[in-house]
Amino acid sequence: MFKKNFLNSLYIIFLGAISSYSLPPYNYFIINFITFSLFFIFLFNKKKELSNNKSFFKYGWYFGFGYFLFSLYWVAISLTFDQSFKFLIPLAIILLPTLLAIFYGLMTFLFSIFYTKNVISSFLIFSILFSVIEFIRGSIFTGFPWNLIAFSFVGSINFIQILSVIGTYSFNLFCISLFTIPAVFILRKSKKEIIVCSLFILVSVGFLLFGSLKNSNFNSLESIKKPYTIMAISPNISLDRFYTEQDELIIINELIDLSISEKKEPTIFIWPEGIIPDSHIKDMSLYKNLFINNFDDDDLIIMGLNSVKKKNNENLFFNSMAVFNNKLELIQNYNKVNLVPFGEFTPFENILSLIGLKTITNEHRSFSGGNVRKLLNIKINKIDLNLLPLICYEIIYSGKLSKDKNFDYIINISEDGWFGNSIGPKQHFSHSIFRSIESGKYIIRSANNGISAVINPMGIIEQKVEFGSTGFVELSESKSVKSTPFMLYGNKIFLILILLYIFLTFSFIKLANE
Repeated sequence: MFKKNFLNSLYIIFLGAISSYSLPPYNYFIINFITFSLFFIFLFNKKKELSNNKSFFKYGWYFGFGYFLFSLYWVAISLTFDQSFKFLIPLAIILLPTLLAIFYGLMTFLFSIFYTKNVISSFLIFSILFSVIEFIRGSIFTGFPWNLIAFSFVGSINFIQILSVIGTYSFNLFCISLFTIPAVFILRKSKKEIIVCSLFILVSVGFLLFGSLKNSNFNSLESIKKPYTIMAISPNISLDRFYTEQDELIIINELIDLSISEKKEPTIFIWPEGIIPDSHIKDMSLYKNLFINNFDDDDLIIMGLNSVKKKNNENLFFNSMAVFNNKLELIQNYNKVNLVPFGEFTPFENILSLIGLKTITNEHRSFSGGNVRKLLNIKINKIDLNLLPLICYEIIYSGKLSKDKNFDYIINISEDGWFGNSIGPKQHFSHSIFRSIESGKYIIRSANNGISAVINPMGIIEQKVEFGSTGFVELSESKSVKSTPFMLYGNKIFLILILLYIFLTFSFIKLANE
Protein backbone atom coordinates (compact mmCIF):
# COMPACT_ATOMS: atom_id res chain seq x y z
CA MET A 1 0.00 0.00 0.00
CA PHE A 2 2.81 2.41 0.93
CA LYS A 3 4.61 1.72 -2.36
CA LYS A 4 1.40 2.32 -4.34
CA ASN A 5 0.71 5.61 -2.53
CA PHE A 6 4.29 6.73 -3.06
CA LEU A 7 4.13 5.97 -6.79
CA ASN A 8 0.78 7.77 -7.02
CA SER A 9 2.25 10.87 -5.39
CA LEU A 10 5.25 10.86 -7.77
CA TYR A 11 2.92 10.40 -10.74
CA ILE A 12 0.73 13.40 -9.81
CA ILE A 13 3.74 15.61 -8.99
CA PHE A 14 5.15 14.65 -12.40
CA LEU A 15 1.91 15.67 -14.15
CA GLY A 16 2.00 19.06 -12.44
CA ALA A 17 5.69 19.57 -13.22
CA ILE A 18 5.22 18.71 -16.90
CA SER A 19 2.20 21.06 -17.11
CA SER A 20 4.46 23.95 -16.11
CA TYR A 21 6.18 23.70 -19.51
CA SER A 22 2.98 24.83 -21.17
CA LEU A 23 3.55 28.28 -19.64
CA PRO A 24 5.71 31.14 -20.98
CA PRO A 25 8.34 31.17 -22.27
CA TYR A 26 7.90 27.58 -23.49
CA ASN A 27 4.18 27.63 -24.39
CA TYR A 28 3.92 23.92 -25.19
CA PHE A 29 0.18 24.07 -24.55
CA ILE A 30 -0.34 20.67 -26.18
CA ILE A 31 1.12 19.13 -22.99
CA ASN A 32 -1.96 20.11 -21.01
CA PHE A 33 -4.29 17.97 -23.11
CA ILE A 34 -2.33 15.01 -21.75
CA THR A 35 -1.58 16.10 -18.17
CA PHE A 36 -5.00 17.57 -17.33
CA SER A 37 -6.81 14.60 -18.84
CA LEU A 38 -4.64 12.09 -16.98
CA PHE A 39 -5.12 14.06 -13.76
CA PHE A 40 -8.91 14.09 -14.17
CA ILE A 41 -9.02 10.38 -15.07
CA PHE A 42 -6.94 9.60 -11.97
CA LEU A 43 -9.31 11.58 -9.71
CA PHE A 44 -12.44 10.18 -11.34
CA ASN A 45 -11.30 6.57 -11.03
CA LYS A 46 -9.77 7.03 -7.57
CA LYS A 47 -13.10 8.32 -6.23
CA LYS A 48 -14.67 4.98 -7.14
CA GLU A 49 -12.12 3.26 -4.88
CA LEU A 50 -12.02 5.65 -1.92
CA SER A 51 -14.82 6.83 0.32
CA ASN A 52 -12.51 9.03 2.41
CA ASN A 53 -12.74 12.54 0.94
CA LYS A 54 -9.91 13.89 3.08
CA SER A 55 -7.32 11.84 1.20
CA PHE A 56 -8.23 13.69 -1.99
CA PHE A 57 -6.65 16.88 -0.71
CA LYS A 58 -3.18 15.41 -1.13
CA TYR A 59 -3.70 14.64 -4.83
CA GLY A 60 -4.41 18.27 -5.68
CA TRP A 61 -1.55 19.35 -3.45
CA TYR A 62 0.86 17.01 -5.27
CA PHE A 63 -0.20 18.37 -8.66
CA GLY A 64 0.08 21.99 -7.48
CA PHE A 65 3.45 21.41 -5.84
CA GLY A 66 4.94 20.02 -9.05
CA TYR A 67 3.34 22.77 -11.14
CA PHE A 68 4.53 25.68 -9.00
CA LEU A 69 7.92 24.19 -8.10
CA PHE A 70 8.93 24.05 -11.75
CA SER A 71 7.29 27.35 -12.80
CA LEU A 72 8.23 29.58 -9.83
CA TYR A 73 11.71 28.42 -8.81
CA TRP A 74 13.08 31.69 -10.20
CA VAL A 75 11.58 33.68 -7.32
CA ALA A 76 14.54 32.53 -5.19
CA ILE A 77 16.95 34.38 -7.50
CA SER A 78 15.87 37.64 -5.84
CA LEU A 79 17.52 36.39 -2.64
CA THR A 80 20.97 36.07 -4.22
CA PHE A 81 21.75 39.82 -4.28
CA ASP A 82 22.06 40.24 -0.51
CA GLN A 83 24.24 37.90 1.55
CA SER A 84 21.83 38.14 4.49
CA PHE A 85 19.07 36.49 2.44
CA LYS A 86 20.98 33.58 0.90
CA PHE A 87 20.17 31.17 3.72
CA LEU A 88 16.49 31.56 2.75
CA ILE A 89 16.96 30.32 -0.84
CA PRO A 90 16.17 26.62 -0.19
CA LEU A 91 13.19 27.67 1.93
CA ALA A 92 11.86 30.00 -0.78
CA ILE A 93 12.18 27.34 -3.50
CA ILE A 94 10.10 24.88 -1.45
CA LEU A 95 7.84 27.13 0.64
CA LEU A 96 6.10 29.09 -2.14
CA PRO A 97 5.02 25.95 -4.10
CA THR A 98 4.03 24.32 -0.81
CA LEU A 99 1.67 27.18 0.08
CA LEU A 100 0.23 27.70 -3.41
CA ALA A 101 -0.40 23.96 -3.78
CA ILE A 102 -2.87 24.21 -0.89
CA PHE A 103 -5.31 25.88 -3.29
CA TYR A 104 -5.17 22.89 -5.63
CA GLY A 105 -5.53 20.54 -2.67
CA LEU A 106 -8.69 22.36 -1.68
CA MET A 107 -9.94 22.01 -5.25
CA THR A 108 -9.56 18.21 -5.35
CA PHE A 109 -11.01 17.88 -1.84
CA LEU A 110 -14.14 19.74 -2.96
CA PHE A 111 -14.21 17.66 -6.15
CA SER A 112 -14.40 14.50 -4.07
CA ILE A 113 -17.42 15.94 -2.24
CA PHE A 114 -19.34 17.07 -5.33
CA TYR A 115 -18.25 14.17 -7.54
CA THR A 116 -20.92 12.30 -9.50
CA LYS A 117 -20.65 9.05 -11.44
CA ASN A 118 -21.82 10.93 -14.52
CA VAL A 119 -18.67 11.75 -16.54
CA ILE A 120 -19.93 15.04 -18.00
CA SER A 121 -21.19 16.37 -14.67
CA SER A 122 -17.91 15.50 -12.93
CA PHE A 123 -15.99 17.12 -15.78
CA LEU A 124 -18.04 20.33 -15.38
CA ILE A 125 -17.62 20.26 -11.59
CA PHE A 126 -13.85 19.82 -12.01
CA SER A 127 -13.75 22.86 -14.35
CA ILE A 128 -15.90 25.00 -12.03
CA LEU A 129 -13.90 24.21 -8.90
CA PHE A 130 -10.50 24.58 -10.57
CA SER A 131 -11.36 27.97 -12.08
CA VAL A 132 -13.06 29.34 -8.94
CA ILE A 133 -10.08 28.29 -6.80
CA GLU A 134 -7.77 30.05 -9.27
CA PHE A 135 -9.92 33.18 -8.98
CA ILE A 136 -9.66 33.00 -5.19
CA ARG A 137 -5.88 32.50 -5.46
CA GLY A 138 -5.73 35.68 -7.51
CA SER A 139 -7.84 37.67 -5.05
CA ILE A 140 -7.36 36.48 -1.46
CA PHE A 141 -5.01 38.48 0.79
CA THR A 142 -2.93 40.45 -1.74
CA GLY A 143 -3.73 37.95 -4.52
CA PHE A 144 -1.25 36.07 -6.69
CA PRO A 145 -2.84 35.39 -10.11
CA TRP A 146 0.44 34.21 -11.57
CA ASN A 147 0.70 31.28 -14.01
CA LEU A 148 -2.97 30.64 -14.61
CA ILE A 149 -3.17 27.80 -17.10
CA ALA A 150 -4.73 30.25 -19.59
CA PHE A 151 -1.28 31.75 -20.18
CA SER A 152 -0.40 28.58 -22.10
CA PHE A 153 -2.00 30.28 -25.11
CA VAL A 154 -0.16 33.62 -24.87
CA GLY A 155 1.55 32.89 -28.20
CA SER A 156 -1.74 32.09 -29.98
CA ILE A 157 -2.79 35.67 -30.78
CA ASN A 158 -5.98 34.86 -32.70
CA PHE A 159 -7.19 32.38 -30.09
CA ILE A 160 -6.77 34.75 -27.14
CA GLN A 161 -8.66 37.67 -28.72
CA ILE A 162 -11.70 36.35 -26.86
CA LEU A 163 -10.09 37.92 -23.75
CA SER A 164 -11.53 41.25 -24.93
CA VAL A 165 -15.01 39.81 -24.35
CA ILE A 166 -14.73 37.37 -21.43
CA GLY A 167 -11.45 38.23 -19.67
CA THR A 168 -8.67 36.05 -18.29
CA TYR A 169 -10.57 34.16 -15.56
CA SER A 170 -13.39 33.17 -17.91
CA PHE A 171 -10.84 32.14 -20.53
CA ASN A 172 -9.03 30.16 -17.82
CA LEU A 173 -12.30 28.31 -17.10
CA PHE A 174 -12.64 27.42 -20.78
CA CYS A 175 -8.97 26.32 -21.01
CA ILE A 176 -9.34 23.95 -18.04
CA SER A 177 -12.37 22.40 -19.74
CA LEU A 178 -10.68 22.23 -23.13
CA PHE A 179 -7.56 20.54 -21.75
CA THR A 180 -9.72 17.95 -19.94
CA ILE A 181 -11.89 17.10 -22.97
CA PRO A 182 -9.71 14.08 -24.02
CA ALA A 183 -10.52 12.51 -20.62
CA VAL A 184 -14.26 12.90 -21.29
CA PHE A 185 -13.81 11.13 -24.61
CA ILE A 186 -11.79 8.30 -23.01
CA LEU A 187 -14.29 7.82 -20.15
CA ARG A 188 -17.34 8.17 -22.40
CA LYS A 189 -20.36 5.95 -21.80
CA SER A 190 -22.75 7.33 -24.42
CA LYS A 191 -23.04 9.71 -27.35
CA LYS A 192 -23.64 12.62 -24.97
CA GLU A 193 -19.93 12.73 -24.06
CA ILE A 194 -18.98 12.85 -27.75
CA ILE A 195 -21.44 15.73 -28.30
CA VAL A 196 -19.88 17.67 -25.40
CA CYS A 197 -16.38 17.08 -26.79
CA SER A 198 -17.51 18.27 -30.21
CA LEU A 199 -19.12 21.36 -28.69
CA PHE A 200 -15.86 22.49 -27.04
CA ILE A 201 -13.99 21.90 -30.28
CA LEU A 202 -16.55 24.02 -32.14
CA VAL A 203 -16.29 26.81 -29.55
CA SER A 204 -12.48 26.72 -29.94
CA VAL A 205 -12.87 27.10 -33.71
CA GLY A 206 -15.27 29.96 -33.04
CA PHE A 207 -12.64 31.69 -30.87
CA LEU A 208 -10.09 31.36 -33.68
CA LEU A 209 -12.49 32.78 -36.26
CA PHE A 210 -13.45 35.64 -33.94
CA GLY A 211 -9.79 36.44 -33.31
CA SER A 212 -8.90 36.32 -36.99
CA LEU A 213 -11.77 38.68 -37.88
CA LYS A 214 -10.91 41.01 -34.98
CA ASN A 215 -7.27 41.23 -36.03
CA SER A 216 -8.26 41.78 -39.65
CA ASN A 217 -10.57 44.65 -38.67
CA PHE A 218 -7.84 46.21 -36.55
CA ASN A 219 -5.33 45.99 -39.38
CA SER A 220 -7.75 47.81 -41.67
CA LEU A 221 -7.95 50.80 -39.32
CA GLU A 222 -5.93 53.89 -40.13
CA SER A 223 -3.11 54.86 -37.77
CA ILE A 224 -3.44 58.39 -36.44
CA LYS A 225 -0.26 60.42 -36.15
CA LYS A 226 0.06 62.08 -32.74
CA PRO A 227 1.53 65.52 -32.00
CA TYR A 228 3.83 63.83 -29.49
CA THR A 229 5.96 60.71 -29.05
CA ILE A 230 5.93 58.38 -26.07
CA MET A 231 9.38 56.84 -25.64
CA ALA A 232 10.05 54.03 -23.14
CA ILE A 233 13.68 53.63 -22.13
CA SER A 234 15.30 50.26 -21.39
CA PRO A 235 18.69 51.14 -19.82
CA ASN A 236 19.75 47.71 -18.53
CA ILE A 237 21.51 49.25 -15.52
CA SER A 238 22.93 46.77 -13.01
CA LEU A 239 21.11 46.08 -9.74
CA ASP A 240 24.39 46.84 -7.98
CA ARG A 241 23.04 50.37 -7.62
CA PHE A 242 20.90 49.11 -4.73
CA TYR A 243 23.78 47.56 -2.81
CA THR A 244 26.90 49.56 -3.64
CA GLU A 245 27.52 53.27 -3.41
CA GLN A 246 27.32 54.56 -6.97
CA ASP A 247 27.42 58.04 -8.45
CA GLU A 248 23.75 58.74 -9.11
CA LEU A 249 24.68 61.42 -11.60
CA ILE A 250 26.28 58.80 -13.86
CA ILE A 251 22.98 56.83 -13.92
CA ILE A 252 20.96 59.97 -14.70
CA ASN A 253 23.31 60.99 -17.51
CA GLU A 254 23.09 57.50 -19.00
CA LEU A 255 19.30 57.72 -18.95
CA ILE A 256 19.37 61.17 -20.52
CA ASP A 257 21.76 60.04 -23.28
CA LEU A 258 19.43 57.16 -24.17
CA SER A 259 16.41 59.45 -24.07
CA ILE A 260 17.54 62.33 -26.25
CA SER A 261 19.49 60.31 -28.83
CA GLU A 262 16.54 60.09 -31.25
CA LYS A 263 14.28 62.89 -30.05
CA LYS A 264 12.36 64.63 -32.87
CA GLU A 265 9.22 66.25 -31.36
CA PRO A 266 7.45 66.82 -28.02
CA THR A 267 8.17 63.63 -26.14
CA ILE A 268 6.96 61.84 -23.03
CA PHE A 269 9.96 59.86 -21.79
CA ILE A 270 9.31 56.83 -19.58
CA TRP A 271 12.07 55.61 -17.28
CA PRO A 272 11.80 52.29 -15.39
CA GLU A 273 10.74 51.52 -11.84
CA GLY A 274 13.12 52.53 -9.05
CA ILE A 275 15.81 53.49 -11.54
CA ILE A 276 17.25 56.19 -9.24
CA PRO A 277 17.19 54.42 -5.85
CA ASP A 278 18.86 56.99 -3.61
CA SER A 279 16.72 60.02 -4.47
CA HIS A 280 13.11 60.58 -3.56
CA ILE A 281 10.68 62.71 -5.58
CA LYS A 282 11.43 65.75 -3.42
CA ASP A 283 15.18 65.39 -4.09
CA MET A 284 15.03 65.55 -7.88
CA SER A 285 15.14 69.36 -7.99
CA LEU A 286 18.89 69.02 -7.39
CA TYR A 287 19.22 68.06 -11.06
CA LYS A 288 17.06 70.87 -12.40
CA ASN A 289 19.73 72.53 -14.56
CA LEU A 290 20.79 69.21 -16.06
CA PHE A 291 17.24 68.53 -17.22
CA ILE A 292 16.66 72.07 -18.52
CA ASN A 293 19.78 71.78 -20.65
CA ASN A 294 18.78 68.43 -22.16
CA PHE A 295 15.00 68.52 -22.46
CA ASP A 296 12.66 71.02 -24.11
CA ASP A 297 9.78 72.91 -22.54
CA ASP A 298 7.25 70.58 -24.18
CA ASP A 299 8.91 67.37 -22.94
CA LEU A 300 7.77 65.32 -19.95
CA ILE A 301 9.66 62.67 -17.99
CA ILE A 302 7.87 59.81 -16.24
CA MET A 303 10.03 57.81 -13.88
CA GLY A 304 9.86 55.32 -11.04
CA LEU A 305 11.02 56.83 -7.76
CA ASN A 306 10.52 56.36 -4.06
CA SER A 307 8.57 59.03 -2.21
CA VAL A 308 8.13 59.75 1.46
CA LYS A 309 5.29 61.29 3.43
CA LYS A 310 5.15 62.04 7.14
CA LYS A 311 2.06 60.83 9.00
CA ASN A 312 1.67 60.89 12.79
CA ASN A 313 5.40 61.63 13.18
CA GLU A 314 6.23 58.54 11.12
CA ASN A 315 7.82 58.47 7.67
CA LEU A 316 5.80 56.44 5.18
CA PHE A 317 7.65 55.29 2.06
CA PHE A 318 5.97 54.68 -1.30
CA ASN A 319 6.98 53.09 -4.59
CA SER A 320 5.85 55.86 -6.94
CA MET A 321 5.52 56.88 -10.56
CA ALA A 322 6.19 60.60 -11.01
CA VAL A 323 5.64 62.93 -13.96
CA PHE A 324 8.04 65.88 -14.26
CA ASN A 325 8.45 68.69 -16.77
CA ASN A 326 11.92 69.69 -18.00
CA LYS A 327 12.36 71.96 -14.96
CA LEU A 328 11.77 68.94 -12.73
CA GLU A 329 8.54 70.42 -11.44
CA LEU A 330 6.21 67.63 -10.33
CA ILE A 331 3.14 67.47 -12.59
CA GLN A 332 1.50 64.28 -11.26
CA ASN A 333 2.45 61.30 -9.17
CA TYR A 334 0.98 57.92 -8.29
CA ASN A 335 1.76 55.64 -5.34
CA LYS A 336 1.74 51.93 -6.04
CA VAL A 337 -1.35 50.20 -4.63
CA ASN A 338 -0.58 46.48 -5.08
CA LEU A 339 2.69 45.73 -3.30
CA VAL A 340 4.77 42.54 -3.60
CA PRO A 341 4.78 40.51 -0.35
CA PHE A 342 8.34 40.27 1.05
CA GLY A 343 9.60 42.18 -1.99
CA GLU A 344 8.08 45.51 -0.99
CA PHE A 345 6.37 44.85 2.33
CA THR A 346 6.46 42.23 5.04
CA PRO A 347 3.07 40.72 5.91
CA PHE A 348 2.46 40.57 9.68
CA GLU A 349 5.63 42.64 10.01
CA ASN A 350 5.49 43.02 13.80
CA ILE A 351 5.67 39.24 14.17
CA LEU A 352 7.81 38.13 11.23
CA SER A 353 10.45 40.81 11.82
CA LEU A 354 11.23 39.08 15.13
CA ILE A 355 12.59 36.07 13.21
CA GLY A 356 14.58 38.21 10.78
CA LEU A 357 12.21 38.35 7.80
CA LYS A 358 12.35 41.67 5.96
CA THR A 359 11.78 43.12 2.51
CA ILE A 360 14.28 42.63 -0.30
CA THR A 361 14.02 46.18 -1.68
CA ASN A 362 13.89 49.69 -0.20
CA GLU A 363 16.77 49.05 2.21
CA HIS A 364 14.68 46.33 3.91
CA ARG A 365 11.94 48.80 4.92
CA SER A 366 8.33 48.11 4.01
CA PHE A 367 6.62 50.38 1.53
CA SER A 368 3.16 51.71 2.30
CA GLY A 369 0.45 51.08 -0.29
CA GLY A 370 -1.31 53.87 -2.12
CA ASN A 371 -5.01 54.37 -1.47
CA VAL A 372 -6.38 54.23 -5.00
CA ARG A 373 -5.12 53.87 -8.56
CA LYS A 374 -5.76 57.24 -10.15
CA LEU A 375 -5.13 58.26 -13.73
CA LEU A 376 -2.25 60.56 -14.56
CA ASN A 377 -3.79 63.53 -16.33
CA ILE A 378 -1.20 65.11 -18.60
CA LYS A 379 -1.88 68.55 -20.07
CA ILE A 380 0.99 70.49 -21.58
CA ASN A 381 0.96 72.39 -24.87
CA LYS A 382 -0.34 69.94 -27.50
CA ILE A 383 -0.40 67.02 -25.06
CA ASP A 384 -3.70 66.16 -23.36
CA LEU A 385 -3.68 62.57 -22.15
CA ASN A 386 -5.02 60.31 -19.42
CA LEU A 387 -2.51 57.58 -18.60
CA LEU A 388 -3.20 54.53 -16.45
CA PRO A 389 -0.10 53.92 -14.27
CA LEU A 390 0.84 50.34 -13.41
CA ILE A 391 4.04 49.72 -11.49
CA CYS A 392 5.63 46.30 -12.06
CA TYR A 393 3.47 43.63 -10.38
CA GLU A 394 0.24 45.63 -10.82
CA ILE A 395 -0.04 44.50 -14.46
CA ILE A 396 -1.00 40.97 -13.32
CA TYR A 397 -4.48 41.77 -11.95
CA SER A 398 -7.21 40.98 -14.47
CA GLY A 399 -10.36 43.07 -14.08
CA LYS A 400 -8.85 45.27 -11.37
CA LEU A 401 -6.89 47.87 -13.31
CA SER A 402 -9.04 50.95 -12.73
CA LYS A 403 -12.60 52.03 -12.01
CA ASP A 404 -12.01 54.94 -14.38
CA LYS A 405 -12.18 53.58 -17.95
CA ASN A 406 -11.44 56.93 -19.61
CA PHE A 407 -7.73 56.52 -20.27
CA ASP A 408 -5.67 56.64 -23.45
CA TYR A 409 -2.71 54.36 -22.73
CA ILE A 410 -1.45 52.00 -20.06
CA ILE A 411 2.02 52.88 -18.78
CA ASN A 412 3.84 49.99 -17.11
CA ILE A 413 7.23 50.47 -15.49
CA SER A 414 9.19 47.61 -13.97
CA GLU A 415 12.50 46.36 -12.61
CA ASP A 416 12.78 42.69 -13.55
CA GLY A 417 16.47 42.32 -12.75
CA TRP A 418 15.66 40.75 -9.37
CA PHE A 419 14.99 37.48 -11.18
CA GLY A 420 18.03 37.35 -13.44
CA ASN A 421 18.02 35.75 -16.85
CA SER A 422 15.30 33.28 -15.85
CA ILE A 423 11.80 32.51 -17.07
CA GLY A 424 10.40 35.00 -14.52
CA PRO A 425 10.69 38.21 -16.58
CA LYS A 426 9.17 36.43 -19.60
CA GLN A 427 6.22 35.26 -17.51
CA HIS A 428 5.79 38.79 -16.17
CA PHE A 429 5.81 40.24 -19.68
CA SER A 430 3.09 37.82 -20.85
CA HIS A 431 0.62 39.51 -18.50
CA SER A 432 1.03 42.72 -20.50
CA ILE A 433 -0.20 40.93 -23.63
CA PHE A 434 -3.32 39.71 -21.82
CA ARG A 435 -4.04 43.16 -20.30
CA SER A 436 -3.72 44.90 -23.67
CA ILE A 437 -6.33 42.60 -25.25
CA GLU A 438 -8.68 42.78 -22.25
CA SER A 439 -8.58 46.57 -22.14
CA GLY A 440 -8.31 47.29 -25.87
CA LYS A 441 -5.51 49.75 -25.06
CA TYR A 442 -1.90 50.21 -26.07
CA ILE A 443 0.60 49.33 -23.36
CA ILE A 444 3.93 51.13 -23.27
CA ARG A 445 6.32 49.23 -21.00
CA SER A 446 9.65 50.42 -19.68
CA ALA A 447 11.64 47.73 -17.88
CA ASN A 448 15.18 47.88 -16.61
CA ASN A 449 16.83 44.45 -16.88
CA GLY A 450 13.63 43.23 -18.50
CA ILE A 451 11.56 43.46 -21.66
CA SER A 452 10.44 46.91 -22.80
CA ALA A 453 7.78 47.08 -25.49
CA VAL A 454 4.90 48.77 -27.23
CA ILE A 455 1.96 46.34 -27.31
CA ASN A 456 -1.10 47.19 -29.35
CA PRO A 457 -4.74 46.46 -28.36
CA MET A 458 -4.59 43.11 -30.17
CA GLY A 459 -1.73 41.95 -27.92
CA ILE A 460 0.73 42.22 -30.81
CA ILE A 461 4.19 43.49 -29.90
CA GLU A 462 4.88 46.39 -32.26
CA GLN A 463 8.30 47.26 -30.84
CA LYS A 464 10.48 45.50 -28.32
CA VAL A 465 13.80 45.71 -26.51
CA GLU A 466 14.85 42.18 -25.62
CA PHE A 467 15.85 41.09 -22.14
CA GLY A 468 19.44 42.08 -21.34
CA SER A 469 19.58 44.74 -24.07
CA THR A 470 19.78 48.53 -23.98
CA GLY A 471 17.55 50.70 -26.11
CA PHE A 472 14.12 52.25 -26.37
CA VAL A 473 10.71 51.78 -27.94
CA GLU A 474 8.44 54.59 -29.06
CA LEU A 475 4.85 55.27 -30.00
CA SER A 476 4.06 58.24 -32.23
CA GLU A 477 0.90 56.96 -33.91
CA SER A 478 -1.89 54.65 -32.84
CA LYS A 479 -5.25 53.25 -33.86
CA SER A 480 -8.47 54.09 -32.04
CA VAL A 481 -10.30 51.07 -30.59
CA LYS A 482 -13.63 51.08 -28.73
CA SER A 483 -13.82 49.92 -25.12
CA THR A 484 -13.98 46.15 -24.93
CA PRO A 485 -16.93 44.32 -23.32
CA PHE A 486 -14.57 43.08 -20.62
CA MET A 487 -13.50 46.65 -19.78
CA LEU A 488 -17.16 47.55 -19.32
CA TYR A 489 -18.29 44.51 -17.30
CA GLY A 490 -15.11 43.00 -15.88
CA ASN A 491 -15.26 39.75 -13.93
CA LYS A 492 -19.06 39.79 -13.79
CA ILE A 493 -18.73 37.82 -17.04
CA PHE A 494 -16.80 35.13 -15.15
CA LEU A 495 -19.65 34.85 -12.64
CA ILE A 496 -22.19 34.46 -15.47
CA LEU A 497 -20.14 31.65 -17.05
CA ILE A 498 -19.80 29.87 -13.70
CA LEU A 499 -23.58 30.02 -13.29
CA LEU A 500 -23.96 28.60 -16.82
CA TYR A 501 -21.62 25.72 -15.95
CA ILE A 502 -23.60 25.03 -12.76
CA PHE A 503 -26.85 24.98 -14.73
CA LEU A 504 -25.35 22.52 -17.23
CA THR A 505 -24.04 20.35 -14.40
CA PHE A 506 -27.49 19.97 -12.84
CA SER A 507 -29.02 19.43 -16.27
CA PHE A 508 -26.71 16.48 -17.02
CA ILE A 509 -27.27 15.01 -13.55
CA LYS A 510 -31.01 15.19 -14.17
CA LEU A 511 -30.64 13.56 -17.60
CA ALA A 512 -28.54 10.77 -16.10
CA ASN A 513 -31.21 10.03 -13.48
CA GLU A 514 -34.05 9.82 -15.98
